[in-house]
Amino acid sequence: MRILLTGTNGYIGMRLLPLLLDLGHDVLCCVRDKNRLPVDEEIRNKITIVEIDFLKEPDLTILPVNIDVAYYLIHSMSSSTTDFDKKEEVSALNFIKYIEKTTIQQVIYLSGIVNEKNLSKHLWSRKNVENILYRGKYNLTVLRSGIIVGSGSSSFEIIRDLCEKLPVMITPKWVNTKTQPIAIRDVLIFMTGVLGNKKCYNQSFDVSGPDILSYKEMLYLYAEVRRLKLFIFTIPVMTPKLSSYWLYFVTSTSYKLALNLVDSMRIPVIAKDKHLQEILDITPMNYAKALELAFIKIEQNQVVSSWKDSAISGRFENSIQKYVSVPKRGCFKDYKKTKITNIEKAVEKIWAIGGENGWYYGNWVWKIRGYIDKFFGGVGLRRGRTHLDKISSGDALDFWRVLVADKNNKRLLLFAEMKIPGEAWLEFNIDKDNILHQTATFRPKGVWGRLYWYSMIPFHFFIFSGMIKKIAALS
Repeated sequence: MRILLTGTNGYIGMRLLPLLLDLGHDVLCCVRDKNRLPVDEEIRNKITIVEIDFLKEPDLTILPVNIDVAYYLIHSMSSSTTDFDKKEEVSALNFIKYIEKTTIQQVIYLSGIVNEKNLSKHLWSRKNVENILYRGKYNLTVLRSGIIVGSGSSSFEIIRDLCEKLPVMITPKWVNTKTQPIAIRDVLIFMTGVLGNKKCYNQSFDVSGPDILSYKEMLYLYAEVRRLKLFIFTIPVMTPKLSSYWLYFVTSTSYKLALNLVDSMRIPVIAKDKHLQEILDITPMNYAKALELAFIKIEQNQVVSSWKDSAISGRFENSIQKYVSVPKRGCFKDYKKTKITNIEKAVEKIWAIGGENGWYYGNWVWKIRGYIDKFFGGVGLRRGRTHLDKISSGDALDFWRVLVADKNNKRLLLFAEMKIPGEAWLEFNIDKDNILHQTATFRPKGVWGRLYWYSMIPFHFFIFSGMIKKIAALS
């Protein structure tokens, strides 16, 4: 089949793509920016990439006519706390306009469980998108999922942050809300199982694991699997806004996502039927098993995708391409260079920079900078990195975004997503003479930008000098 995969570079899309290719399908990957699709050359040669922003007026000449099935994996919850529902509505309406000129037979939409009368804004938006998609001239299959548990999923990473960092928790009352989590592996089995299955046409199904748990029980079970001591005390005085700040500062989530998550966490998310399990003969795994599998992937360094790699900076709403060329005029630069004796080792260390590996020099200073950034509403250092030793264009890397990760030409270019009065780039490049060039570029915005740069000069001198020396010494 020829399949249109929207939201390809999202958490689900990145995991679904290789499965569809393994099944022998011809996949059109639909993204806003092809430079943010973190796949290797082998996969890139097997797919067709189409650039579409579903928030913009449709260009109906972009998509080919012969498409059999489309996966609709578009959401905007992490991009806004106010109008994400409007964005999701516009995206769904424009999606229908795009595909109504094609030969499409089925659309598969991954939604959330919406069985309560009073829904959060997020779940109401998911239901609204479902209603819009039912207007199209195709067969719609809706999978209403519980919270997804897997290496790199937002739910798993938030629970992981809380339990690993806080042995004693003072929690808001929403931790008593019941939910029905499902393993990412089972979600993918359901998503491929309904593909082209006529028994699933024009129906909406709940998909979930077997366990109905409160968020508190999920935290305790995580601690049990990890053999951690955990004590949780619930108080009723934490408002949704305070709860959002609590999640934001303790975990790796962004504030926008935290606020929307807290709004949804007060609503029970429990499946009402197991009809799809019977049709596809699937028995989902329990929560404890899902946790164990997630840690196997982490320990084997096989995390396929992470929600943290989604572009949360407003600068990347359209494209990262315009930031790939580092500006030369009106900028401050900190430039260092050194001779490299072992090129392979140097590239290996550059590609492993950040996250748990740190920045090779003055890590405590980097951590303080991360805390400051977090305090002022930035991303901080808690996103880390998806892989220990692999980097792709579009990945999040602490408070940087990877713009270029060209291992063949030995060039890594990062763009800062921290809160700063201007724009910043950090580049590593090894030339043909085995010289490592390390360049920090800052384009200030107004007087505050210039004052910021001058105030950071003493720190830059030691940090950047120490960093390039450590990379060279390790090589």
